[in-house]
Amino acid sequence: MIKTDIQRPLAEEVYSEELYALEYADKGNRRPEGWRLSPRAVRNFILGTDKPVKTDCKEVHIKQKYFGNNSMIERAIVTLAGNRGLMLVGEPGTAKTMISELISAAVCGCSSNTVQGTAGTTEDNVKYSWNYAMLLAKGPVREAIIPAPVFIGMEKGIITRFEEITRCPLEVQDILISIMSDKVMNIPEWGSEGMLFAAKGFNIIATANTRDKGVNEMSSALKRRFNFETVEPVKNVSLEKTIIAQQCSELLKSCGIDNEIDMTAAEVLASVFVELRSGISPEKASIPKLSCVMSTAEAVSVYYQSALEAEYYGNGKITMKKLTENLLGAVAKENKDDLPKLREYYGGAVKLRAEKLGGIWQELYDSRSQI
Repeated sequence: MIKTDIQRPLAEEVYSEELYALEYADKGNRRPEGWRLSPRAVRNFILGTDKPVKTDCKEVHIKQKYFGNNSMIERAIVTLAGNRGLMLVGEPGTAKTMISELISAAVCGCSSNTVQGTAGTTEDNVKYSWNYAMLLAKGPVREAIIPAPVFIGMEKGIITRFEEITRCPLEVQDILISIMSDKVMNIPEWGSEGMLFAAKGFNIIATANTRDKGVNEMSSALKRRFNFETVEPVKNVSLEKTIIAQQCSELLKSCGIDNEIDMTAAEVLASVFVELRSGISPEKASIPKLSCVMSTAEAVSVYYQSALEAEYYGNGKITMKKLTENLLGAVAKENKDDLPKLREYYGGAVKLRAEKLGGIWQELYDSRSQI
């Protein structure tokens, strides 16, 4: 049952009905030891199914949650089924975290066993630390250990998610080398035979942004423990529009706003982001390359912010002026030198579209004074 008093429920709670239906229909199918679902059912959970899945009492529609490279999702699942670590790399905002969360929810029913990598992440944050009062009273017994995500994953046989691994110092990253090779964690305080053996089902899904390359570059030894999959940005306007519409609909409903998504505004926004990301427009207009990341996640944020402003300060309808203002914030927050390039885009590609199509594109072009 989904908790209604929290801002963002876990994936296994949001999609509990779908997971139950898939598990019910998955009986008899081969699955890796320790997995809740078979690889085929995990794939269906993430990519959706054409037909509803039947349970003992009803049919459940499995909706598509990730829009992109289906083959990449299949390879990612097979990687984990083979007990090899999975590394998802790509530009910020390309749904690496979402993929990691969805796979974890489907494979083991727990997506919250996570290390958030930062410059301040320590070995204790990854493996374990001690309750020193109990340590002094009882010695290095199991109940004196305060388990961190990797310890929990090994003990329970569940996936550990390691977000932004390249933000961590190298010595923290390399803690994983022996754990991923031997599936054993050495605990010196337990003596010469002090080891924690990983239960069936344990594995690691890590993510890394290509923009962080060179911050704390992974060692070759650690790279060899992972299969790498690159999550590419969306390159199709229709697909980008679909993602914006679906995610913003869910976000608005979570705020108690049940307005329909303005698909025309969503398509304009999707076109702008795809063109600024790729540097190509249908009119073959020159589009300058921005240094900031024009990610799909940023597009969702721009539409969502515009929709909230329309609801609270306007008549509920998104205007191109507000869309441009929020786009401006997305571009300027990383590099203000991109603003002249954005003006050039409006004066070129957007102007040509306005002259050709008029309507909402003319409204977008007229809003260039906000930049």
